[in-house]
Amino acid sequence: MTRIIRWIVSSAIIGIILQWTRNKRLLLSLVPGKRTSENCHKVVEDVKKRTGGRTDILFTSDEHSPYKEAIGEKYGQEISQPKEPGQEGQFTFNKEMPNDLCYATVSKTRAKGRVVRIVKTIVFGTIELLNSWLVRSTVSTTINTSFVERHNGTDRGKNSRKRRKTYCFSKDWTIHNAISYFVGFSYNFCWPVRTLRVQGEDGKWYQQTPAMSAGLADHIWSIEEWLTYPVRGS
Repeated sequence: MTRIIRWIVSSAIIGIILQWTRNKRLLLSLVPGKRTSENCHKVVEDVKKRTGGRTDILFTSDEHSPYKEAIGEKYGQEISQPKEPGQEGQFTFNKEMPNDLCYATVSKTRAKGRVVRIVKTIVFGTIELLNSWLVRSTVSTTINTSFVERHNGTDRGKNSRKRRKTYCFSKDWTIHNAISYFVGFSYNFCWPVRTLRVQGEDGKWYQQTPAMSAGLADHIWSIEEWLTYPVRGS
């Protein structure tokens, strides 16, 4: 599976940070709250845990600086080097990024409500590594954040607390967090996505949820089934 992870905030005040595999449209991790450095570190740490510590990943995002810091801290590998003569101790330790990890950003400049300039930057990795990831992708040939922006629209449509100009805004932060998790992760198992449908041998089209597409489920779960599924301890 091509492990391409995208993220963006869905609201400037009350938002979520999303990581999802682009081919499967799976919501990989969710941290409700503002895009603080602490929350960025939390979500990167969670992504690393959920992917088993693998480093063969392409991250893409906007240019929010805490993302770079979080990825560097969580995925950087300590390399020991002999110290120069006269320095205390025998070795110095520096962090280097894995050779198979790539992180690229998209910076958009707007004028009068329209995007007038787009700058794409490779933060970690090389252009050759980035191109190798994009060649393997079945849905995109360039760095972008459009897929997760589309998901943010879906999230707003399903969670009225995040809609603009509404009386349904959250008045209690605890409830807002709970609804964010409920809507976010029930999407994986209970919400069939049109673009994930597959054609069977009989010629009929069959709906799939993101969890089914990722091999985590074999049918569309009901909300009751999802809510009553036994929780496995971490």
